[in-house]
Amino acid sequence: MSKGSFKGYRLSEDIVRSLDSLGYKHPTDVQNEVIPIALGKKDLVVKSGTGSGKTAAFGIPICELVEWEENKPQALILTPTRELAAQVKEDITNIGRLKRIKATAVYGKEPFARQQAELKQKSHVVVGTPGRVLDHIERRTLDLKRLTFLVIDEADEMLNMGFIKQVEAIIRELPKDRVTMLFSATLPEDVQNLCHRYMKNPIDVEIGIEENETMAVQTEHTLLIVKEEDKFNLLTDITVVENPDSCIIFCRTQERVENTFRNLSRLAYPCDKIHGGMEQDQRFNVMNKFKRGEFRYLVATDVAARGIDIENVTHVINYDLPLEKESYVHRTGRTGRAGKTGKAITFVTPYEGKFLSDIEGFIGFEILRADAPSKEEVASMRAAFEEKLQARPTIKRNKNEQLNYNILKLYFNGGKKKKIRAVDFVGTIAKIEGVTAEDIGIITIQDNVSYVDILNGKGPLVLNAMKNTTIKGKLLKVHRAIEQ
Repeated sequence: MSKGSFKGYRLSEDIVRSLDSLGYKHPTDVQNEVIPIALGKKDLVVKSGTGSGKTAAFGIPICELVEWEENKPQALILTPTRELAAQVKEDITNIGRLKRIKATAVYGKEPFARQQAELKQKSHVVVGTPGRVLDHIERRTLDLKRLTFLVIDEADEMLNMGFIKQVEAIIRELPKDRVTMLFSATLPEDVQNLCHRYMKNPIDVEIGIEENETMAVQTEHTLLIVKEEDKFNLLTDITVVENPDSCIIFCRTQERVENTFRNLSRLAYPCDKIHGGMEQDQRFNVMNKFKRGEFRYLVATDVAARGIDIENVTHVINYDLPLEKESYVHRTGRTGRAGKTGKAITFVTPYEGKFLSDIEGFIGFEILRADAPSKEEVASMRAAFEEKLQARPTIKRNKNEQLNYNILKLYFNGGKKKKIRAVDFVGTIAKIEGVTAEDIGIITIQDNVSYVDILNGKGPLVLNAMKNTTIKGKLLKVHRAIEQ
């Protein structure tokens, strides 16, 4: 096929239109390799660097191959963190929006009953963390009978976080006749063993086999030797000289994140924090604001390093050297994504030589040693730094903005308790003059309310008509849904 276009994959028109609206113009290397094999329903083991477009590589074929008419889940995607589960769900929803693909995310620290209710409805794809997915399987609230696709995303992080046993327990419950795809930035022995045990003659795909070369080209890596007590002063000097547009500062512990965030806030840095001790809603809120560019400095533990896709992060600063060599790859992979360049600056204390040697051995190249900025250099850059500090942030457009431009979500004050089903909405709305079933998107029916996506700019027409149209003999209140 033509490397420059998604149309050569012979995807359905709905998927192509979604990709076009999302700005997916040209397949990345990993998408070029993976999509044709996945469409051929072959098992895959993919080793690919972070930021290479892995989610779309499995998301596009899954959205293409699942059958809309089937109500039970057909694909299960396992991720190591709640943030990544939410992100992948959003990506799948966007890619499959015009085909009306329904994705459901399940993870801990969220009410089980709410997820159970969502899983009772039509759900084509389930995305979740291993612990909560296993919980749903054991309580029989996740139906696996129609499952034909399994994706294990960020497999090496699953291993690092101790989830491999849960992943294996999940796999043992799945139908044997399925397609399994595993994605990982690195392939430790335990992950390879997992592949051999549970996959059928998987095809190996390695993108950027010269991983060290790719890392070095897309991201400029430097390190500075610094005493522990001098770290914060060095951090402020580095940020003045570098004056980043968007920067993640990684710390080893929650306490260190809190202290660093507090100290930067006192200096009026536009910043926020994220770590595992925060409530999930807080974490989502912070990540969404950072993605939109509402602040420029995010102080984080490794929870923000695991597969989170944030566009245009210009700098990563390892305030604390990661103790696990794989974490260096995941942290620095937040910058230099999708062909863009970035900078990764690492602080190393005189006593951390062994950890540094392990990291350099793992990534396959020596990190360039640099000197701390001089006082004169910091002073000369101070004015430009202060000017950017005072500037109002430029809010970034969401990548699905264009896709959603012609979609209107409608709220109806009736649901399962009024015996209303999805087919009732489709049958009624499709009878409106100028509207067809193809103009009706994802339908979500809860106990007392329902939400219906109207596509192709037909939302205002349907909204106006439904104010005086009954569904199963009931006149429901209808209005634009409030974005949640």
